[in-house]
Amino acid sequence: MFRCFWMTLFGAVALMVLCGVLAGAAPGPNYPTGTDGLLLIDKLGAHIRFFDPSSFKELASIETAANPHDFVVSPDHRLAYVPIYGDGVYGRNPHPGHEIDIVDMSARKIVGTIDVAPYRAPHGIQIDPSGTTLYVACDLDRKVLAIDPKARSINAAIDTEGTGHWIAILPNGSKLYVENKTDKPFVSVIDLRSSKMIGRVPCPNGTQGIAASPDGKRVVAMDNSEPVLIVIDPAADREIDRIPLKGQTRGGYKVYYTPDGSKLLTMSMTPPTINIFDARNLRGDQKVLAVGKDPMGLAFSADGKTALVANHGDGSVSIVDLENGKVSGNFHAGVGIETLAYY
Repeated sequence: MFRCFWMTLFGAVALMVLCGVLAGAAPGPNYPTGTDGLLLIDKLGAHIRFFDPSSFKELASIETAANPHDFVVSPDHRLAYVPIYGDGVYGRNPHPGHEIDIVDMSARKIVGTIDVAPYRAPHGIQIDPSGTTLYVACDLDRKVLAIDPKARSINAAIDTEGTGHWIAILPNGSKLYVENKTDKPFVSVIDLRSSKMIGRVPCPNGTQGIAASPDGKRVVAMDNSEPVLIVIDPAADREIDRIPLKGQTRGGYKVYYTPDGSKLLTMSMTPPTINIFDARNLRGDQKVLAVGKDPMGLAFSADGKTALVANHGDGSVSIVDLENGKVSGNFHAGVGIETLAYY
């Protein structure tokens, strides 16, 4: 009987492990997806919008102060945190914001605010794997803030040396990478255990978008002036490859991994296109698709079949069939959506 018990227990554990492998690891909170709804940050319209994820019809909207840009969703999808950047743009933001709005995803309303003053212009935001710390870049102050969202207080203000706009945290929460668009010729490397900058990855042209792979083995960034994807090894914090963007003549804008880590997508504004890579072979062929004006954000469906591209310049969202590598449609959304996500 004792032997049968252990054989049964071993079999159950083996089955759970096998199911986990077949299903794939659950994505971390910085790779949001789901089937309950669609969250859109309308920067130009100063609204947070909620859409039906199947019909793409608007369900609700919340007015905000000027220029919400980015967001993160808590691991349990109960709350979203939306930085209020101010009414300007990178390098020209005369009236910077100093708040992060807290959004109840079920009630679809703002339920609180985190005031980050005296720091200004909160923008790129990430959340640690446990959901207990927010990290937000304040470019005017050259800081990344570590924030306790429950206490609504700042735990640390970490020097980055450059005017970081977008940030990427490793999935294990150990390090964070800060792109510097035009100010400093490197990506800043932040150790989150000591809350200190510990390295610089040289990028002579500056960088735009930045992302960490869901398995934590790569960090990628967009060269600010050349049509190149920069690949960084986070184990050594050094550049290991520079991959030309097919069909592009200028530096790209942003880069995203799909939640399962199988694909990597970049976006460019001139021409307005996305490039789709096989994340396992970044040197392989790239699928190039035309989308709407000024693509700025990407969302991925939970089944991995669909990507949505926020076309900031024309108030539309392109629907991309990832399985067949084609744009299958579009829908109107707000005035100018910068970022969005299924949840």
